[in-house]
Amino acid sequence: MKSQEARFGVGDLVHHLRFDYRGVIFDVDATFQGSEDWYQQVARSRPPKDAPWYHVLVDGATHSTYVAERNLEPDGEGGPIDHPLVAHLFGALREGRYLRRRETN
Repeated sequence: MKSQEARFGVGDLVHHLRFDYRGVIFDVDATFQGSEDWYQQVARSRPPKDAPWYHVLVDGATHSTYVAERNLEPDGEGGPIDHPLVAHLFGALREGRYLRRRETN
């Protein structure tokens, strides 16, 4: 099966539909890239593996999550995300989306 195009991109603010938290996407996988053990233990709703999955910094926390696209929607608040890695990975928040910091060698 061919993977679909990702609905969200790095810097997009999202809301988790099942667990009601906000976050910012910091990486995108075109398809599930975790282990089969993790999928069996954590992904209890069995989201499709051949659709995009996202690495999300969770607002008001210090951890990140790995989330299937079907469990996310655009964030309705648009305000900043409180996570210690936001300032490291992103610059300004503009129009409800974080801009990536430029990488330096």
